[in-house]
Amino acid sequence: MSNFVGVLVSDPWLQNQFTQVELRGLKSKFLSTKRESGHVIVGDLPPLMGKLKGLKDVVTEQEIAGILAESYAETSHELDFESFLQAYLNLQARVAEKSGEMKNSSSFLKATTTTLLHTINESEKASYVAHINSYLGEDSFLKKYLPLDPASNELFNLVRDGVLLCKLINVAVPGTIDERAINTKGVLNPWERNENHTLCLNSAKAIGCTVVNIGTQDLIEGRPHLVLGLISQIIKIQLLADLNLKKTPQLIELVDDSKDMEELMSLGPEKLLLKWMNFHLKKAGYKKTVTNFSSDVKDGEAYAYLLNALAPEHSSPAVLDTKDPNERAKIVLEQAEKLDCKRYLSEKDIVEGSPNLNLAFVAQIFQHRNGLSTDTKSISLSQMMPDDIQVSRDERAFRLWINSLGIATYVNNLFEDVRNGWVLLEVLDKVSPGLVNWKHATKPPIKMPFRKVENCNQIIKIGKELNFSLINVAGNDIVQGNKKLILAYLWQLMRFNILKLLKNLRYHSQGKEISDVDILNWANSKVKGSARTPQMESFKDKNLSYGIFLLELLSAVKPRTVNWKLVTTGESDEEKKLNATYIITVARKLGCSVFLLPEDIIEVNQKMILTLTASIMYWSLQQTGENFEPSEEDSVSQTAPSDGDGSAVAESISDLAIDDAASDTSQSENGNSTIGG
Repeated sequence: MSNFVGVLVSDPWLQNQFTQVELRGLKSKFLSTKRESGHVIVGDLPPLMGKLKGLKDVVTEQEIAGILAESYAETSHELDFESFLQAYLNLQARVAEKSGEMKNSSSFLKATTTTLLHTINESEKASYVAHINSYLGEDSFLKKYLPLDPASNELFNLVRDGVLLCKLINVAVPGTIDERAINTKGVLNPWERNENHTLCLNSAKAIGCTVVNIGTQDLIEGRPHLVLGLISQIIKIQLLADLNLKKTPQLIELVDDSKDMEELMSLGPEKLLLKWMNFHLKKAGYKKTVTNFSSDVKDGEAYAYLLNALAPEHSSPAVLDTKDPNERAKIVLEQAEKLDCKRYLSEKDIVEGSPNLNLAFVAQIFQHRNGLSTDTKSISLSQMMPDDIQVSRDERAFRLWINSLGIATYVNNLFEDVRNGWVLLEVLDKVSPGLVNWKHATKPPIKMPFRKVENCNQIIKIGKELNFSLINVAGNDIVQGNKKLILAYLWQLMRFNILKLLKNLRYHSQGKEISDVDILNWANSKVKGSARTPQMESFKDKNLSYGIFLLELLSAVKPRTVNWKLVTTGESDEEKKLNATYIITVARKLGCSVFLLPEDIIEVNQKMILTLTASIMYWSLQQTGENFEPSEEDSVSQTAPSDGDGSAVAESISDLAIDDAASDTSQSENGNSTIGG
């Protein structure tokens, strides 16, 4: 769990230019440089700054030295930490000014925070406040604070205790957080606020938000640009929730035949919304193609055609006849209100091309009237498509895990997005830097098919070096989209990652390999002597479905974290669901970043039970000084039988890794395999 004190800077303005995550990273680099020579001077900055965010691969060390020379006459001038931060800001500003990077991005899911500009868009703030007032106005706890005044800073004050953001996440994706675990008393102490924000950030990651540069202290301080950035992502996830074939099978109407289905499946919600919009615009006779929610919609003409096509009963010739963009935007909004669309933007926002608000506006139109077929053969074709369209729980968990790592590429559809190999190379490099030979990798867009195979061959090669079970498997299996193989590889990679993290806690493990059986034994040692539940025999012990063992484990690593008055016996399906939801929420509140669903606990999905238990173990060992001694047994690499048939072997490998015979450990079994040995 993040410490609520954080890195403090004496200059409030300077403090507000950085997130706590950024400050901790910069402080670490500053101190590391200082330890080498006892001080940090201007001459130390070019090689150091050249590796920092916003400067790396954009400006050379010589150029950095030149810019610094304008402010410092001597390279021997000594710098303190605040001067170091100021120099970094000045360099970023100069580089941004030079390259024109001050423009805002329209992609909300990859809208990571920046230290260059922290201006607040008042229109966006007003829109988000209206959304909160509308959806949370009747909440039993928040109603005494709502409605908020969009012209004030009430929003940033209200988010400081973490309750509002947790509730908003549940509005976006119902059931994500068990609200019984939110600290909601009148006045919260610093630890309780920190728990709420830890729960918020881990839950935000679990619904697909990018929160790499946000820490709990940033939310406790109510830092406007970070708060609005997070709220923007949460709201848009809610608004775009139906932009997929599972929720809206009628979207299959956007493609002419099954050959285009692959492309449709690979589109993220934002691009799918654009495809839907252009589908109707083309039918309505609009000659242009809308490629963004900013410059392409500023004149309001696309909206006029779209609403005329979807709601002719509310259309008016005046909307196309008028030459004034402001007047046209006004008529467009009046038409949209007749469809009960919430007013997420003003005429000014349309004319100025506000990307976030225009996207929200089009999403509202889609929700209220998508104009697609309701009873045609298209829907039956969608239902006849392979089950791969129905996103599996494993696909969801691995996709969210990948996106939580903070890699450059955002994954919308796991099975499609990994086929060129680039995403998996990014993940491998993030999990274990130095594994990937980037000289032999090709970055998308990739036109030549053999380049994709080369990327994927390197993925398989690295997997074998990590002792993954990949007998008779080639990179082309990933290129071809072998779903079982992709899930099998990612499961082994996820397990390698958590075991590596545990191993790296050397003061606990002495650098020894950690195995599944070590995690099992650790969990049983923590719950030992409980009168409520027996020991866990394996990670697929059916008794785990009741939830009691996992709750006892959470209670053991942090006393009083579980409110036993809320816990059921787990006898009925409903009681199991309540316990499972509570377990996941308490784990995230504790500080565990986990991506499983209640069903994974109820059905005892051993992969997810293992990762949950390992995450709790990792958190516990980080927080405490307890001694942990890994077992002395030799790790056994995963192997798969070879039968001479590539596809059959791939199938058996997938079954091994997914069904996880290796995870079926018990206290009497000591030969469990260790991934990443």
